[in-house]
Amino acid sequence: MQLTGAEILIECLKEQGVDTVFGYPGGAILNVYDALYKHQKDLFHLLTSHEQGAAHAADGYARATGKVGVCLATSGPGATNLVTGIATAYMDSSPIVAITCNVAAPLLGKDSFQEIDITGITIPITKHNYIVKDVNRLADTIRKAFLIAKRGRPGPVLIDIPKDITAALADFERIESSHANEGTRHLQSDVIQSHLIKDDAAKSISIDEEEVQQGLALIRTSKRPFILVGGGVISSGASEELLAFADKIDAPVTDSLMGKGAFPGTHKRYTGMVGMHGTKASNLGVSDCDLLIVIGARFSDRVIGNAEKFAEGAKVLQIDIDPAEMDKNIAIDVGIVGDIKEVLARLLQDLEPLSHEPWMSEILSYKENYPLRYDKTKLCGPYIVEEIYRQTKGDAIITTEVGQHQMWAAGFYKYTRPRTFLSSGGLGTMGFGLGAAIGAKVGCPDKRVINIAGDGCFRMNMNEIATAVRYQVPIIQIVVNNHVLGMVKQWQNLFYEKRYSSTIIQDKVDFVKIAEAMGAVGIRGTTRSEFQEALAHALTLNLPVVVDAEVSCEDMVWPMVAPGASIREVLESE
Repeated sequence: MQLTGAEILIECLKEQGVDTVFGYPGGAILNVYDALYKHQKDLFHLLTSHEQGAAHAADGYARATGKVGVCLATSGPGATNLVTGIATAYMDSSPIVAITCNVAAPLLGKDSFQEIDITGITIPITKHNYIVKDVNRLADTIRKAFLIAKRGRPGPVLIDIPKDITAALADFERIESSHANEGTRHLQSDVIQSHLIKDDAAKSISIDEEEVQQGLALIRTSKRPFILVGGGVISSGASEELLAFADKIDAPVTDSLMGKGAFPGTHKRYTGMVGMHGTKASNLGVSDCDLLIVIGARFSDRVIGNAEKFAEGAKVLQIDIDPAEMDKNIAIDVGIVGDIKEVLARLLQDLEPLSHEPWMSEILSYKENYPLRYDKTKLCGPYIVEEIYRQTKGDAIITTEVGQHQMWAAGFYKYTRPRTFLSSGGLGTMGFGLGAAIGAKVGCPDKRVINIAGDGCFRMNMNEIATAVRYQVPIIQIVVNNHVLGMVKQWQNLFYEKRYSSTIIQDKVDFVKIAEAMGAVGIRGTTRSEFQEALAHALTLNLPVVVDAEVSCEDMVWPMVAPGASIREVLESE
């Protein structure tokens, strides 16, 4: 049958199993929105307050569900407003497809009204991107984009469609795919594969048996193994295999920020996060081990500190689906390239149970002697996070913005399941969490979703509270309000002789009134008991709620490793 390009786009989204799209209309994308109007029973479109919010919502939807998130924007500033959200997804390997519409093809390259080369702009921050100038290639391009977004190491793909292509007619034949947008990195439609996939980025990666045997040899000879897990374990759906692997080799486990929930935070083997704001137990354990097994993590600078002093007495075994990560930031001894779920299953197949009782006892003593501490006499960030954990019983999706509150959320909430901690790790995007919370709640309506923000971050995209109200998305927004840009001020305090340049927020903004003005419930808490009551009340409401929690501007995140120092050199509050 013959359809317009806009209708082909909608049919392809339905074909891929997409049920929700996030976006903001404009002139160049009008044909698509007209087609959306005709298919509103099949596709739920959530209008955000800003295109950046749409990108973050698509990202939060993807991280919470494991499916591909989709966002739409018009040409020019609409497209460029997606860029920060696309870059956020790229840095954290989150599968989204961003669809933009441009000026008509004859107007491209002529500085036309609201024209922008969005494919050129996003080349460095997408797995792949396209501009479709032939309507006959549109359907295949969309199918390929979804496969690339979720295949292998996930990530964002952008499709730019000139307006005249959305109006042009072409023959369309629907392809049924039983695996469309189901959130897996392992399966795909054979029809799509045979028709479309020719590039190496989408081919499956076979596991090298020699690499496996070398890895097994390192594991068997180790006396002090330590496991570091990252977001790749979550993307692969390998949490069960990870737990079995840790038990079988009798090793402690730490995680990166992106790895939260991959391994149960309540497990005796778990030592807390590693790195700049990691626990002393994790940092000392990684520094003292003789074998560091890194699974689905990329050796971020915030994890390793001084690269020359990172795990300097240990051999390094790295398991990752992306061969580009091998030897990129840290020299490794053995690398096993492949899907983590498959690699761990292969290792478990040949491994016999190992015992490292003296090493585990040493690590448990680190945990006992160096717990996370804070002042329990006042309302502060760590108390807020622990109270959220207590009242939700650990059963919630927590999203965050970026800064001190993010580190407190990582350290003081015990994540026991994957896809329950959503945060911008690689790019560190202030304003990410609120949009991500909306996307997560839409994707997981039966889950409680709470976004934790600082007041500086909340200001970035607080207009999305209006979005939550418009669609009655019952998220809870916690504002850890210290009236400063907390993490920046902390660095100024420690390393810039307390020269607080542009970090003190001296104004009279009332977040409770702002929440109420946008139609949400606003509650203020200035003491521990007030916050406890405010949160308890918020949890009883099936409405968007903003809780303004007033805390001291002097609170800092501990532990901390100074820039350029070894992660062994952990600073604590005293």
